[in-house]
Order: sequence, then C-alpha cells, then structure tokens
Amino acid sequence: MGKNPFIDAEAPPLPSRAYTLTVNTSDGASHTIPVDPNNLPEAHEGHSGGLLSLMLEAGLDIDHTCGGVCACSTCHVFVRKGLDSAPEAIEEEEDQLDFAPGVDDDSRLACQCVPNGSVDVVVELPGWTRNEVSEDH
Repeated sequence: MGKNPFIDAEAPPLPSRAYTLTVNTSDGASHTIPVDPNNLPEAHEGHSGGLLSLMLEAGLDIDHTCGGVCACSTCHVFVRKGLDSAPEAIEEEEDQLDFAPGVDDDSRLACQCVPNGSVDVVVELPGWTRNEVSEDH
C-alpha cells in the first residue's frame, strides 16, 4: 500500500466483526459485499479494511487518482448508514474533502474510512467526481 509521507496519523484499526457493506451506485444498482475481518483484501489502494479496498476487491470501479493515500478527493463517497462505526476523519482527509463536489455530513474518502464492523454500512457513490477525464480517451 502506498503511504502519504506528509501524514503522521496512525492507520485506523481494522474491523473486528463481520458486517455487510452495501454500495449504491448512481445508476441505481446496489452491490452487497460481505466483510469478514479474518479475510480482508490486501490493501494495494487505501487502508486494509477500508471502503476503497473492499470495493475494489469486489470489482467495483471507483476513482482513486492518488492511489488511496489521501492526496485527492476522487474516491469521495457518502456513508449513508454506519458512519459512526468508523473513526472520525483526520485533518488531512477533511482538507481533501474541501475539493470534492457535493460534500455533505455523510461524506468520506473511501480510502480513509475503515468501519469497525459493529453495524452494517451503506455507501452511496456520487454520480460525478472531480476526476472526469478517462484514461481510455
């Protein structure tokens, strides 16, 4: 996993209990991801056990231009249920969220949000991102 050299904060704790992550996309699709704390995906992008790693492992396409190191806002998501099960956003995450369009009280960066498993989590993907240019042009 990449690490942002400008962030001194400790990695958030991994989930301690199994839970279900539901991801609702802008096209109306819903994806259910069972999360097993004993079988978390290896974190190539973002934190192990974090929303970004879980969604990528499940095959969902979510922008993450910086590689999950809290240096952009392209993995902005809305955590509609279960937000309290994750540690509060660190200052660097809040700074990056300032650049995300449509931020609300449920906004988090998927690379930084690591739920603890105490409740099921529902995430909504915005229909737009800051990174609107495709690499496939």
